Amino acid sequence: MTACAIETAAEDDDRDKDPTGSAGFTITANGAYAARLAGAGDALYVERWTLDGPEPYAVPLPLGQPEEPHTQLLPLADGRVLVARRVDGRRSTFSLLYPTGPATGELQLGAVEAPGSEHLVLLPPSPDGICAYAMCVGPDTTTLWLVAGGAFGPEQVAEVRGRCTGGVWIDRTGRMLALDRRLDDGPVKAVAVDLERGGEVTPLLQITEESDDRLLLADPDSGLLLIGSDAPSPGRERLGWGVLGSLLPVRFPECLKLDDAALTPFAVQPGQVLMPESCSVALRIDAAGGSWVGTWEPSSRRLVQSAAPAGWLPGAGLWTAEGVLRLPYATAGAPCGLADLEAPPEPEPVPVVVAVDEPRVCRPVPLQQAPLTDRRPAG
Repeated sequence: MTACAIETAAEDDDRDKDPTGSAGFTITANGAYAARLAGAGDALYVERWTLDGPEPYAVPLPLGQPEEPHTQLLPLADGRVLVARRVDGRRSTFSLLYPTGPATGELQLGAVEAPGSEHLVLLPPSPDGICAYAMCVGPDTTTLWLVAGGAFGPEQVAEVRGRCTGGVWIDRTGRMLALDRRLDDGPVKAVAVDLERGGEVTPLLQITEESDDRLLLADPDSGLLLIGSDAPSPGRERLGWGVLGSLLPVRFPECLKLDDAALTPFAVQPGQVLMPESCSVALRIDAAGGSWVGTWEPSSRRLVQSAAPAGWLPGAGLWTAEGVLRLPYATAGAPCGLADLEAPPEPEPVPVVVAVDEPRVCRPVPLQQAPLTDRRPAG
């Protein structure tokens, strides 16, 4: 029995919170488009941003009635925006919005039913830019749905045992998806799901048997993985890094351990093929005083902290291959802007030689269980 089914019947559901924070800012995998809910209060509408031109610009995509705060959005590489709306508490409907002159066009795609205590969330934009996936999480089973890019509306593509969260693409084709899975009352472990093999599951992270090991971000070009784990300090998650297919242990740099703030990686510099130690990583820093930006790379021993631009959409941004971090912001005077942040060079580079396997493999090789530290200086 699947965790979700395509149905029309629905009952009331008292959950009002969207676990994905859908009112945020989502960018396509190629960095060309983005989408967010704009407006305020009872006048929310979909807004699409174009990011790959000389200047960014936004196109409003309003319909006859406002969007709900828990509406989920996903931009596609062709400029359309996938909209997932929850109806009657359980059923999620999907449609594509696009500009048609002065109006907004809408293509209905179908619906997915999430019965009982289950909920449905959109997964991050697929690397192919065409397909869109959703995850329906039940108490014992998680189902994955192709909700855009198929031939006949929403289609179930995989069923994974356990309760899953997260969702990180680990290849450039949209075939291999990493999920953070919990089986029964056991620890959380990241696994790789092969969508072309009916959802075949392969272990991905296993630092210790008892640790919660989650995959936060991945760069398929270099193989760099950003990992959250409580292995080095049980009960408290630390931010670490590893390399897909490498036999080296996961490392937890001291510079990424802040006692009074939380770090969340949100973007990795692309194009650093076979050079994971040279990839720049952007992190959102959250503390009592607000949110700002951190930049770091594995070969460095320091975290560079920078003020965010006014109106920054926190946790959103993209790197250029040349190492410039572009941060989207919206203010009353500039409703659609990109601020470029170029991290200062490391004054004393510390080279790290990392051996990686060929990056274009069909399936990931699990990170080998290994000691949490090695004999080299701490990164």
